[in-house]
Order: sequence, then C-alpha cells, then structure tokens
Amino acid sequence: MNVIDKLNWRYATKKFDEDQYIPQQKIELIKEAFNLTATSYGLQPIKLLFLKDKKIQQELVQHSMDQEQVAQASHILIFCIETNIDKKYIVDYFERVKAIRSTPDHILQPFEDFLIDDFKGRSIDYIEDWATKQAYLAMGNLLTVLAIEHIDSCPMEGFTPKAWDDILGLTERGLKSVLMMPIGYRADDDMFSDFKKVRKRVADSTLEL
Repeated sequence: MNVIDKLNWRYATKKFDEDQYIPQQKIELIKEAFNLTATSYGLQPIKLLFLKDKKIQQELVQHSMDQEQVAQASHILIFCIETNIDKKYIVDYFERVKAIRSTPDHILQPFEDFLIDDFKGRSIDYIEDWATKQAYLAMGNLLTVLAIEHIDSCPMEGFTPKAWDDILGLTERGLKSVLMMPIGYRADDDMFSDFKKVRKRVADSTLEL
C-alpha cells in the first residue's frame, strides 16, 4: 500500500479490539516519530504520555464524554504542554543545539536573546495557546505514522483536561493535557471501518497559484 492507500484505510476508530495490544517495538517507533515532529522554533514545548493501565483507562471514560474507546484501546496517547516555558527552558534548548551541532555562541546568541525577550513579554494564555498548536502538529504527524504502521487511532478533544490532569498527576510534572488519542486495533464489528470517506473533491480543497 502507498501512503494514500493507508490514509484511506485510516478512520476515527469507534470500537477497538480489547484483546489486541500494540507491540513494544511499535510503541518505541511512535515515541521516535513524536520526538521528530516539527515544532515552532524547535523548542518542543510538548510531551507525550503513553497510558496502558486498563483500570485508569476505565476511570477516565467518565471524564471523556463516556467514549468507550478510552477503555478499549491498547494505549492512550495523551498530548501535554509544558507549563513553564521560561528563560531556563530556552537556554537549555540552545545548550542542546551547541552540544549536537557545535554551533558557536556568536551565531546562536542573537536568536537566543530574541526568544528569551519575546517569551518574557508573553502572557501565560498566549504561551499555552502557542504550545497547544504544537500538540496539534504532533497529533497530525502521528496520525499519518500510525496509518503507515497499520495501527488504528481516534483523535479526541472531547475530554475534561483538568480531571485527567488530576488523575494522572500531570500538574506536579509541570504539564497540562490538551489532546488525547486512543490507539490500538479496530474491532471486527466496528461498522464504521467500512464506511466510505466523506471529503471534498481534491480540486475543491486545494489551490495552485
């Protein structure tokens, strides 16, 4: 199958096979793909939590608009944003750049100073909104990766982040959940898996200038 075939195969899975689990080597691949996602300035203000505790998954259903995929899935991917994007966070990023690329200070310093100054003047709401947009980039990337790997998924916004944060202890880790995505393998009796995709014609959804 080519990538278009696999994207046609992908759908928002409504019922997962509770007895099928994603192999650990595939989980490691997903981690790598997440880590390679493009983010603004390369700052990676996001973290991905892998949940595979069935008891906790079941507890989270009531805080997820009673969507049973949360309990059924092999794993839940929880896309979180960092809540403290401060000077130290930015400096740590530039230290990584220097360590990996051996870029001289005189080249990096103007950009580093710009980011420190820019973020210092931003409100918390602005920074969290900016970080959340990076989480959407990561989810989009993983939707394609999962389809290529023949792993089913269902991206979701329909949950109560505060309740999830409390149950999962995210606040004390300096994180906030913003998106989540059950992943696993579709159940044989999920009738939605055979539905044709409803999309605009390519000519109506794209432009060339």
